Parts: sequence; structure tokens; C-alpha cells
Amino acid sequence: MPRKRETLTPVEPETLDLIVRGGRVVTPDGIHAVELGLLEGRIVRVAESITDPTHAELDAAGRYVFPGIVDAHVHFNEPGRAEWEGLAHGSLALAAGGGTCFFDMPLNSEPPVLDAAGLRTKRALAEQLACTDFALWGGLVPGNLDKLAGLRDAGAIGLKAFMSDSGIASFPRVDAKSLYEGMKRAAKLGLLVAVHAEDDALATQFTAAQRAKKKTDAKAWLASRPVEVELAAIRQATEFAGETGCALHIVHVSSPEGVALITEARAQRVDVTAETCSHYLLLNDKDVAKLGAPAKCAPPIRDEKRRLALWDDLRAGQIHTVGSDHSPAPPDLKTSPNFFEIWGGIGGVQHGFQLLLNACATTADRDFPLLAAVLARNVARRFRLDSRKGLLAEGMDADFCLIELGAARKITADDLWTRHKISPYLGRPSRVRVTDTYVRGRPVWADGRVASGAPKGQFLRPITT
Repeated sequence: MPRKRETLTPVEPETLDLIVRGGRVVTPDGIHAVELGLLEGRIVRVAESITDPTHAELDAAGRYVFPGIVDAHVHFNEPGRAEWEGLAHGSLALAAGGGTCFFDMPLNSEPPVLDAAGLRTKRALAEQLACTDFALWGGLVPGNLDKLAGLRDAGAIGLKAFMSDSGIASFPRVDAKSLYEGMKRAAKLGLLVAVHAEDDALATQFTAAQRAKKKTDAKAWLASRPVEVELAAIRQATEFAGETGCALHIVHVSSPEGVALITEARAQRVDVTAETCSHYLLLNDKDVAKLGAPAKCAPPIRDEKRRLALWDDLRAGQIHTVGSDHSPAPPDLKTSPNFFEIWGGIGGVQHGFQLLLNACATTADRDFPLLAAVLARNVARRFRLDSRKGLLAEGMDADFCLIELGAARKITADDLWTRHKISPYLGRPSRVRVTDTYVRGRPVWADGRVASGAPKGQFLRPITT
């Protein structure tokens, strides 16, 4: 006998939480006129037109839908120095600038994150206070090699080492032996090592030369940290990475010569990537002399020729990620007639990335996809978070911001959501405005102001291989 045909009940599409309509969606491969359908914190539909039922819609007409920025380099200084910034202030400023995830460095919190207990303490605080998702760096210093496995097991995103004086007594620099042995152990543990690449002996030598001349101004500070200081450290770090097989990330590369060394090492199959920072792409040495303390950092900001060359390297794909290296301090530490005594660190987590977008406003079709790569996709990929973060694609966390291009407007102190109103970008005009930032499908920043009921940040750990 013929089988009885079953009657199938049509499956109703699940009601989405939100559809983002009308915007231009930016991905590393281009800008697309598509809509995003969100459900339970993830992107579940990407299509030219989404017809599924939805609880809400977000009108992005006339704006770019940009992937949530992943800032792999911040110092929010909590616990221990919350008065310098703090996790709540820092993460909110990040969100106001389009950021949805940060990686907090193991210093300048006190105590620094040198073992699993320290990482767990900071994690608990960030889970209470941060309004964006986050990962945490562990430290690599002389004497903590036996703590590295514990840091890995606690979920550290990687290990950070200083090849020169960090300025923090509890976070000493690594000598060559400690760095080599640390990288050997990190390779076995599957941990990436990031280095602040400045040669301590050369920095000391050049600093002594300036002090012998009784020079204490910004120009003397810049002369005390010439490019050679950075290059010597990059050479040593990449050599060690090649010998140990350790994954290496050179943070805040300030010069095209440094980028060239990293590119050369990669050609020799060393697993190394280059990060630069917003300020090296936006400012030059004359800005440091003009602005003073808000523009002091190490490595220092270079000349205009080198700044423009970094943009060339960025567009050539030789710089892999861009971070803020947000490292604020209270006003009393940023005030001294002696430039050498001023705390070095730039407050740029809120406006640095916006100003990069602004610099590309007239070339958006070409350069916004590039920025989507270096500010989101590449960061998530390098740090093994790319199963969730870094792209506006189906299955990914619904992390994004809406970017509006309008008339140029000068940045003011009242715009800052950081604890201290100190920034080298005050007074700079920008056509870019971040109107909304969503983390896992929920607004943190909406219509240019703090959103009510913002989510708590989630701790992210790298996918183990």
C-alpha cells in the first residue's frame, strides 16, 4: 500500500531581538548595503532585506555600521590605581569611541598581574565594573616563570614584558636571559608574548647625554629616545622569537624602520605581528613640543615623515593591529617644568580611533575596510577570539557601533568620559561622531549618550589550540 503523506506544519521564523536597517555595513572586504538581524546577543542574519519578525529596529540610515573596536592595549589601572582611570571610566570612554572590548595590561594596576590570583582579582573587578567585554594580560618579569602556567590556566590573553624600565617598581624590566627563558616557556604553554620594545641600555645612555647638557624640555626628551632605541629591542625580540618558536607581538611600534624589521622577520617565518597606536598615526614631534605633557609617551612620537610612512605601512598590510595604549595619570603627575619627570602616557581610548576614521573620511570606501581589519578583525584573529569577535557576520557577537560623518566639530574637554580631562586631541576638529555602540546586541552608548541598563562586561579567554 502507498505510504500516507505527512502534513508538515510550516515553521514560523523566530522573532529577532533587533534588526539594524539602512546602514552601510563595514567589513574588511568592503562596505555593503545589508541589514543585520540580532538574536540573543549574536548576529543571526545578514541580508539585503530581512523580513523576519522582530521586537525592535535600529535605523542606521546615513551611517556606517562598523565592527566593535577591539582595543588590545589599555591601562585602566585597577585595582590599586583606580584614581588614575578605573575600569568603569575607562570602559565607558572606550564605548563612547566605538569600542566593545579591551585587553587590560598587567600594569599599572597594583599589585600587577603576575600570577593567577592577581588575574582572578582583576577579573572579578572588571566583571562588576566594565560595560564592555574584556580580556586580561599577565606579566612576564624576572622571577615569575613558575607562574606562567597558572596565568594561562586563569585565561590570560597573553604575557606582557618590558625591555626597558616600565616606571613601575613592582613591574621590573626583563633582562635578555629572563626574556629568552620566558619566551621558551610561553611557547610550550601556547601563550603569546607582547613586548615593549626599547633597549634599556641605549635609553639610559641617550638620556644621560641630554641630562649632561642640562636639557629638560620636550625636545630633549624626544632626543633621549631615538629610533635606534626601538630598533635594537625589536631585533633582539624577533631573534628570540625565531629561536624559541614563541608567538610575538611588538606593541606600539613608532617607526617605519621598526615595521620593516618585523616584516623582515615574518619573511623568515618568525611568528610576529606589529601593533601601532593612534597617536603615532595622528601626531608628530612638533605636536609633542606644542602640546607638552598630554603627548608624552614611550616610544616617543616621531617626525612627520615617519608618521606618513606608518600610514603607508598600514595600507600595505605591514601593520597588523592598532591599539590606543591608553595610559592616563592624574594631573599632578602630568605637570612639571622638567619634561623627563612627567608621567609618560597618552589618554586616547575615546577619540584616537575616531580620529583615524576622520583621517579617512574622504577615502572611506577604500580605508574604512582597512580600519575594520586593524581595529577589529585582525586583533580578534591574532588573540584567538575570532570565533566570537571582530567581524559583522552570522554567528558572531553583535558588537558594533554606528558612525556618522557630518560637519567638523572640535573635541572639547566636556566630551571626555575618562576620569581626567587630559587628551592630546582636545581642539582637534573631527567629522566623525559615534552615535551608538552595542555590545552583544545591547546598547552601551546610544544617541550620543550613556545608555540606561548597559550590560556588564564578559571575560574573554583565548581559544586553546
